[in-house]
Amino acid sequence: MSDDEARGGDSQTRHASQRTAPVRARERGDESAPADADLTDPTLYLNRELSELAFHERVLHEAIDDRNPLFQRVKFLSILTSNLDEFFMKRVGGLKQQMAAGVSELSPDGRTPNQQWSLVLDRARDLLDRQSDCFHDLVRPALADAGIEIVGYDDLAADEQAALRDYFEASVLPTLTPLTFEPAHPFPFISNLSLSLAVRTTEGTEEPTKFSRVKVPGNRPRLVNVDERVGDAGGKEESADSSVSAAGPVRFVPLVAVIERNIDLLFPNVEVIDTSAFRVTRNAEVRRNEEVAEGLITMIEDVLRQRRFATVVRLEVESGTPEAVRDLLAEQLDVDDPEVFERDLPLDYGALASLFDLDRPELEVAPWTPQPHPRFAGRSADDPDSVFAEIARKDVLVHHPYHSFTGTVGTFLAAAAADPDVLAIKATIYRTAPDSEVIETLIEAAKNGKQVAVMVELKARFDEENNLRWVRRLEEEGIHVAYGTIGLKTHTKTALVVREEDDEVRLYSHVATGNYHSQTAKLYTDLGLFTADPDIGQDLVRLFNFFTGHSRQETYRKLLVAPTNLREEMTRLVRREADHARAGRDARIVAKMNALEDPAMVRELYEASMAGVDIDLVVRGICRLRPGIEGLSENISVSSVVGRFLEHSRIFYFENAGDPDYYVGSADWMTRNLDRRVEAVAPVEDPEHRAELDAVLDALLSDNRRRWVMDAEGRYEQRRPGDGEPVREAHRELMDRALGEAYRAGDD
Repeated sequence: MSDDEARGGDSQTRHASQRTAPVRARERGDESAPADADLTDPTLYLNRELSELAFHERVLHEAIDDRNPLFQRVKFLSILTSNLDEFFMKRVGGLKQQMAAGVSELSPDGRTPNQQWSLVLDRARDLLDRQSDCFHDLVRPALADAGIEIVGYDDLAADEQAALRDYFEASVLPTLTPLTFEPAHPFPFISNLSLSLAVRTTEGTEEPTKFSRVKVPGNRPRLVNVDERVGDAGGKEESADSSVSAAGPVRFVPLVAVIERNIDLLFPNVEVIDTSAFRVTRNAEVRRNEEVAEGLITMIEDVLRQRRFATVVRLEVESGTPEAVRDLLAEQLDVDDPEVFERDLPLDYGALASLFDLDRPELEVAPWTPQPHPRFAGRSADDPDSVFAEIARKDVLVHHPYHSFTGTVGTFLAAAAADPDVLAIKATIYRTAPDSEVIETLIEAAKNGKQVAVMVELKARFDEENNLRWVRRLEEEGIHVAYGTIGLKTHTKTALVVREEDDEVRLYSHVATGNYHSQTAKLYTDLGLFTADPDIGQDLVRLFNFFTGHSRQETYRKLLVAPTNLREEMTRLVRREADHARAGRDARIVAKMNALEDPAMVRELYEASMAGVDIDLVVRGICRLRPGIEGLSENISVSSVVGRFLEHSRIFYFENAGDPDYYVGSADWMTRNLDRRVEAVAPVEDPEHRAELDAVLDALLSDNRRRWVMDAEGRYEQRRPGDGEPVREAHRELMDRALGEAYRAGDD
């Protein structure tokens, strides 16, 4: 067994109730720690962008891994496309912006923006090639074996091609708009992430070649069901569920192929020389000076307009695209050769989504229904007294998607909206569903005479337009709305209910790690703490006053709030563990987050490790820290769990010589979260809830199916059960735990 495997094995048994590992770590810590370690050395820090791409590689692995159900593998191919689209829009766009501005400042790992840009494009190119290989070599054949064929147009019989031509002429052709580039017409605008066809035509051998762009419509299925269309053409009566029949094999042809092979109907009486699919990605990093903007809404509207026409950061072209077409696109879109990605079709694996309409449950993961939380079971908005009495009796800790979001957060807010004793409701909205029940509940509360104040973060990237709509709707209902804070993003996930009880006012708080978004709550793992603790309630009163008024709150009773005291307190807690280790006391840190990017926090963890603190980090994505370096970080393990649900919760545990502290909240250890966002992290004090957090962390650190362990070079190796070793899968174990809780609550 390698040293890395041994260390990974240790982490599987270092549960919160077992405290021997920190002693071993301290015994080897100070003796090997270099006295003059230079913690500013760039080689001690991994590159942020490459670390994020390493996460996307783990996502791709889920598509490659044949232990996963087939449709789950297809979904991960689609997820990888959307992840990389966002990566190019945000991260590559940001690097390109820095290059254009002549920024020469080095990243913490010692690279210029230009060096990072070059490395990132090379790594992303390899990742995209591997995505294509995965689909064509593994997933597509597996689909065919399951009776789901994605075929080429030439694979069809003549009558089938005729049926698809009829479908094209009736249902697709009317939606197409050819835009020709010639002296009388400028080069057409290509919208972000749109799929297009480059079409070259001529009126004869002596006539010049013309270029036209045809946008593939986004409102037509990207995969056309061949047998369904042939049935339509044959006059068969289409059943309501003909597209989702499980009986017999089914064949699909990509819509792009249907358009290409019938393009003569769009360009009659001219010769079509060739067609080539391409796709454009634009920079989303459009920035404005908030201090001089006329108003935040005006600024956001301007950003949305500018983003449509922003710089192109990636051009994807179909393999075999003629050089003349490729050169024309590159010239007109102003992209350099490294930004051009030649790929086999499909260019967008989101096109495979229509497969999920097929009724093939054996190809899916077993469905999961979030369970009622035992403390909320049987409670509803019709009996608000019981909801608030239960929270007043004792804090409630919920874990989504294992516990129902609607049955907990939804019930809490709906009870507040309906309760005649509730005076006010305050909430923060960073991201929410387009048809948000949370927003509708807040509107209903206002109609019921409650004072409602909502902090809607307009600068939540890619949700700006959705949030603008909600701002207008809320204001139309007479609700107090704050749009954001100049220079900061409001990323907290908090709600406050003010209730009159027995001639006194009582505060009920919800502090969470996830958004008030009912759809993502089914897919993301997140924690939420309901409490009637007056200190946390007063802290939220201060926080909401900061959002809506002119105040600079500098102290909080229990909450850790960025940018006020979160960095300072997290640093203090890490250093306290180091002091305990030096004094020979039990010292351990377990931190679960989405990203560890802040160089200062990495340095603190290095110093704690050198002091002998045993540290387990569960970091889903970006991690700058290098674990396992002798004398520096050998006491640190870094794990990443990628599976059925997106790990989104943040948990922070500090051993404190046997008197531990636990926290949950909205903040990662990223510079933006600690310094440039408004975040809230709450202590978890109830012993039962601490045991629940222990169970979550134990499940993640014991996972030998979905957990990846990182080495000092930033490489990840997936844990697999050894011979005779039972499979430990965190998400499965936590689902079983929630089912058991619900079952026992039903018996009670």
